[in-house]
Amino acid sequence: MTSITRRTFLKAGGGVAASAAFGVPGLTEAATSTPVVEGRVNLPYQMKAITTAQKLLVNTPVLFSYPDAASPCALIKMGAPVPGGVGPERDIVAYSTLCTHMGCPVAYDAGQKVFKCPCHFSIFDPEHAGQMVSGQATENLPSVVLEYNPKDDSVRAVAVEGLIYGRQSNLL
Repeated sequence: MTSITRRTFLKAGGGVAASAAFGVPGLTEAATSTPVVEGRVNLPYQMKAITTAQKLLVNTPVLFSYPDAASPCALIKMGAPVPGGVGPERDIVAYSTLCTHMGCPVAYDAGQKVFKCPCHFSIFDPEHAGQMVSGQATENLPSVVLEYNPKDDSVRAVAVEGLIYGRQSNLL
């Protein structure tokens, strides 16, 4: 009877598993057909119509959920061009309203033009890509990527940049 060591067994098993994976039709094609951008995760977000630009009032949030019903967000027409802004004046932005510290719902303060967390007093600046200004949070608010269509004046959500609080991925 031939005795086999654990190391030899694992080497042989790993080789068999690797060759089996490369021999499965469709597996290698699927792995190479989707372009991979290092450091980014490509998720299949659904497009969601939110409103039309003409209906928006400056400095007045429009609440919606994206990418699912458990993800509250706010869209704001800031009144001046901002980084990542869309629309005719490039001033429309949207963010998750879940604080990146512990998930408390943040509220937009129109007087100061910031999002404030009532739980631990974090403050986020929507005019600077949702940047965390002060407080317990260590991450910016996740921004909702918007698309503007000048033909019908529509504003749509198409993706989220940044991880929504409490998730391993933004899509459930």
